[in-house]
Amino acid sequence: MGDADIDYNIVFPESFITERHWQGSKEPVVILLGWAGCKDKHLTKYSSIYNERGCITVRYTAPLKTVFISEPFGYKELKTTAHKLLELLYDYEVENNPIFFHIFSNGGFMLYRYMAELLASHKRFSTLVVVGAVVDSAPGSQNVRGALRAIRASLGPNINVVVLYFLLALFACMVFLLRVVLYSVTKYIHKNHYDAMQDQPPAWPQLYLYSRADRVIRHRDVELMVKAVEEKGVRVDSFDFGTSDHVSLFRDFPQEYSSRCLAFLASCMQNAAGTQKKQRLSVAN
Repeated sequence: MGDADIDYNIVFPESFITERHWQGSKEPVVILLGWAGCKDKHLTKYSSIYNERGCITVRYTAPLKTVFISEPFGYKELKTTAHKLLELLYDYEVENNPIFFHIFSNGGFMLYRYMAELLASHKRFSTLVVVGAVVDSAPGSQNVRGALRAIRASLGPNINVVVLYFLLALFACMVFLLRVVLYSVTKYIHKNHYDAMQDQPPAWPQLYLYSRADRVIRHRDVELMVKAVEEKGVRVDSFDFGTSDHVSLFRDFPQEYSSRCLAFLASCMQNAAGTQKKQRLSVAN
């Protein structure tokens, strides 16, 4: 269930299910990165989509303090966590399997950003093969009001009202100062997740699922990211569910959500197999 440093869950499907769906090929490892305040029981519902298709799944959610305090202040704790999560692939001897990401909200996207950077720059991880990523309700950029809604939801209903509003006021001031007023300077020290991934998106295919009714992540932020990724020549798809609240797409549209995720995974796996075949033919010739 985890080691001394990070609290994760990994699930291996039954061998007969894997064989039925992947027919001798290596099954994908799907890494699910939860939203801030997400419980593992919530991620389990999503991982079951992939487990039922014979995929290995790894579930992890970054702590609230890391997402809402360390990251805005420029302490890159999430980069260390990203390294540990990628090391898990070697620990469980699945480093040769195709990797697929499923990311939720800014909390998951911040961690995904560092994993993508390590995959691109770290020698040890250079041989890992990522086939694609699904991004759910993310990313958002410099949205103080949305961030306040996110932290309020993450803290839950049982927190003292006075403490809640004190924390919200403190967080609002901090974010507004560091990520809006001073960002033109601080970005040279610590670029935020949105700008970093907009400037240098990973090369693998990406599917963005979002909603215009989301009151935490603005739909135009997602749409601008999709456009930026597409302009970099990366394959990118998106779908607007229209009426769902933040990270509620699967809850409101379970069948369509699952179908889109699985169809995209299948397409990514097919593309990866085609690329490998072309590489083998090129070497042979």
